[in-house]
Amino acid sequence: MTNLDKAGTFKMGHRTVHRLGYGAMQLAGPGVFGPPKDREAAIAVLRDAVASGVDHIDTSDAYGPHVTNQILRAALHPYPEKLVIVTKVGATRGPEGSWEPAFSAEDIASQVHDNLRNLGIDVLEIVNLRITFDPLRPVEGSIEAPLAALVKLQREGKLRHIGLSNVTAKQVEEGRKMADIVCVQNLYNLVHRNDDSLIDSLAAARIAYVPFFPLGGFSPLQSTTLSEVAKSLDVTPMQVAIAWLLQRSPNILLIPGTSSVPHLRENLAAAELELPADALQALAQL
Repeated sequence: MTNLDKAGTFKMGHRTVHRLGYGAMQLAGPGVFGPPKDREAAIAVLRDAVASGVDHIDTSDAYGPHVTNQILRAALHPYPEKLVIVTKVGATRGPEGSWEPAFSAEDIASQVHDNLRNLGIDVLEIVNLRITFDPLRPVEGSIEAPLAALVKLQREGKLRHIGLSNVTAKQVEEGRKMADIVCVQNLYNLVHRNDDSLIDSLAAARIAYVPFFPLGGFSPLQSTTLSEVAKSLDVTPMQVAIAWLLQRSPNILLIPGTSSVPHLRENLAAAELELPADALQALAQL
């Protein structure tokens, strides 16, 4: 079994987690909408992840909607003491699967309560406020109103910690003036590196940075250089992509998603992969 300790740990909120975790988005149906084709297979992936040492799972009640959280509950409740479940708010789903912005105080409260109910818990550990929906184009603008609604729910004891998702550096700065922000979740991987300076500033502040689509999302990363590096090390390109992120900065926490146990184990095995200097130099050119 893979030793996740090889990738190190990082403190997020008041809990310390392994830097390689799991993203549950792919456990819903196609387009993150509706039920999966094989619910038992989805349950098996979650149980295998936790058995392998994963203690950080990313989810949202918008996945399905409700489907992924209900699968999480069926698979793992009562949850292991060390498991940190991170969810997010800021969107609801339309009847055909569209993503609808939902930022009013009432919307935020409703989403928090949906997460609590479907996960079967009394307090959410970390809730990310997702600001925009196009991962390639975070949009500037004040986040004061929806964040204030989340802070109010935190004071009421519905959640312990707050994070931000799909935000700009300026919005992170605004958020940190209003609340103790414990993590930022943005698009970042080998070929999308717009957040380099933000990652470094967050590392200095000991704030976790959690890249979504660390392997390219629904269009997996493809590169001749990446494939050549993987071949030279006798590993897969995706394992190289994960290892590169782990070596990029100590505050990066990864949540690669999959609906397959073999693929899950392949991803987790990257915790033990250390890229040599020549591989890092080649990948830096991407």
